[in-house]
Amino acid sequence: MSLKAEIAPQLPYLRRYARALTGSQTRGDQAVREVLEALQAMPSDFATDAPPRLELYRLFHRLWRGMRSDSGKEGLLASFSLYAREALLLTTIEDFSEAEAAKILDSTIADVAAEIAQARTAIGESLRSKVMIIEDEAIIALDIKSIVESLGHKVAGIARTRTEAAALAARTNPELILADISLADGSSGIDAVKDILATADVPVIFITAFPERLLTGERPEPTYLITKPFSPATVAATIDQSLLFHRVAADRNLCVT
Repeated sequence: MSLKAEIAPQLPYLRRYARALTGSQTRGDQAVREVLEALQAMPSDFATDAPPRLELYRLFHRLWRGMRSDSGKEGLLASFSLYAREALLLTTIEDFSEAEAAKILDSTIADVAAEIAQARTAIGESLRSKVMIIEDEAIIALDIKSIVESLGHKVAGIARTRTEAAALAARTNPELILADISLADGSSGIDAVKDILATADVPVIFITAFPERLLTGERPEPTYLITKPFSPATVAATIDQSLLFHRVAADRNLCVT
C-alpha cells in the first residue's frame, strides 16, 4: 500500500487534533499542510513497521515546529503547557493509550500520565455540567445517576419515553445526554435524541445492550457508545471525553480566524 493510501484515512482526525491544539481552524490546517509537505519531501521518515495513525501523529509532532510558539492562546486548554494539552488531547479526543501518546510525544508513560492527571484535576470544575438521562429501567437509571453525581455533575432529570425526553430537554436545557435506545413505551431513544438535537447542540452518549442497532454502517454512527453491562469507570471516562471534546470544539469555533 502506498504512503498516500495509508495516511489519507487519518487526515480528518489529524486536522481535528491540530485545530483543537492550536485553537484555530486556520492554524491547525496550516500545521497539517506543513507536515504533509515535509513528509512528501522525506517519505523515508515514515516508519512502515508502526501503525499508520500513530506514526502520522508522531511525525506531526516532530516535523511541525511552528506549533511551539503559536498554539492554543484561547479557550479551555489555554492555561496549560503545550505538553499537557498534547497529552490530554491525544488520550481523550484522539483515543490513544498513554503508552501510544508517550511514543508520539517522544516521552515516557509516567510523564504523560502525570500531565494528564494534573490537567484533568485542573479542568474538572470547568466541565461540571447538567446531565439528562433517557433510560426506562429504574435500577439502571439510578445507577447512571449515581455515577454522574459522583463526578460532580447535576442530573437534570430522567426520562422513560421519547415524549418525556423531549419535554424534559425543553424544560431543563441539558449540557449532556445519556440515552438508552429501547424505551418504556416501545419508542426509540435514537428518535428522542434526534428530536432534541434538532434544536440544541449537546453531546450524546448512548448506553445500550444492543450496540448492533447503532453500528450498522448504514448511517452516521454515534461518537460515544457504551455497551451494557457497563463499569462506572467506563461511564466516567466517556463522560469526561465527550464534555472535553464538545468544549474544545466550541472554543475552537470561537477562535477560528
